[in-house]
Amino acid sequence: MPRSMTGFARREAKLPWGTVIWEIRSVNHRYLEPSFRLPEDFREIEPGLRELIRKSLQRGKVEAALSIQWEQESDAELGINLGRVSQLARAAQQITEQLGELAAPVNTLDILKWPGVMQKQEMDREALQQAVLSVFDEALKQLVEHRAREGAELEQFILQRLDAVSAQVVAVRARLPDILQSQRDKLQTKIASLQVELDPERLEQEIALLAQKADVDEELDRLDTHVIEVKRSLKQTDSLGRRLDFLMQELNREANTLSSKSIVSETTQAAVELKVLIEQMREQVQNIE
Repeated sequence: MPRSMTGFARREAKLPWGTVIWEIRSVNHRYLEPSFRLPEDFREIEPGLRELIRKSLQRGKVEAALSIQWEQESDAELGINLGRVSQLARAAQQITEQLGELAAPVNTLDILKWPGVMQKQEMDREALQQAVLSVFDEALKQLVEHRAREGAELEQFILQRLDAVSAQVVAVRARLPDILQSQRDKLQTKIASLQVELDPERLEQEIALLAQKADVDEELDRLDTHVIEVKRSLKQTDSLGRRLDFLMQELNREANTLSSKSIVSETTQAAVELKVLIEQMREQVQNIE
């Protein structure tokens, strides 16, 4: 089943410490090229993000942006560094003993304001990063599903064009004997109108050369073969886009040969129609992973 390289995903998760929002966009690209916009505190998770993308996607330019809405500062739990309070108490006692009546009483609020006494409870950094990675994994799965849906639509588009290519091949093949006979009759009529004697053997040679020039059975057979191969390839996933791109080149090569061998307007028109169909497929194939 083909997958498009174009897709979008957005995943939002509300956690106790804040809201995590991931947005991922992807467009077609020759190789897999991920890029990230991350808050400075989360730079170190980038290798993990790249590994997740590498396991899920083969090609495409992927842009992922992380946004975190933290809970209000007032909601954070605060703690008291009792060790630092004990140190301050002992220091205050020593000063009081030293200064005696000159010593001012110690204010509890002053102690709380002292650096290092009040501490914000630190969140588990590893747990925080794992939570962000988990939300990214969910967004990535959403992106893959989006690309798969678009891929299914591209597959139907290509199959329709392949059926049209096959119809053109059938039409040309059916008309080929009549085309050759018509050219044979035209040649004989032209010779007769010139009122010249022509060696029958030479006439047959000329007719044989004409038939050989107009013989496109081999090109028609190869067109059929390539159509079958494209349909078979659509059932695969590995390097599908590159494989299909190569097959489009081969189809176009046969259409060009058919055009160059054309001796009547019917085959010329068929070759033009084939080129249009193949170009339509090629444009869509550029977006297949």
